[in-house]
Amino acid sequence: MADIPKKENLFARLPRSSTAEEITTLLTTPNVRIERIVSTGQASPSGFWYDQNEIEWIVLLTGSAGLRFESEADVRELKTGDYLHIPAHAPHRVEWTHPSEPTVWLAIHVRS
Repeated sequence: MADIPKKENLFARLPRSSTAEEITTLLTTPNVRIERIVSTGQASPSGFWYDQNEIEWIVLLTGSAGLRFESEADVRELKTGDYLHIPAHAPHRVEWTHPSEPTVWLAIHVRS
């Protein structure tokens, strides 16, 4: 019989500030990876674009952020509860995250 994992909480042990995002892998299977990402004012480095091989679905659980796609001139503002499907190889970047409260993302990566 398989071991039953213990209960966890997405909002436990949230950092209030940090120099780097905190990424916690919650589940990994051959085709899916689920991560909790906590941002405390971070943004993508200047000129950097994510260009991922997998599909990504994100939901903002707390906080706010600005996400920009290379193909779009405007930044998309994300608020608590907003979610977004990011196709594979859609270059995007995080322009900003809320500087004074944790921004908690749930990111689901799916290999296509």
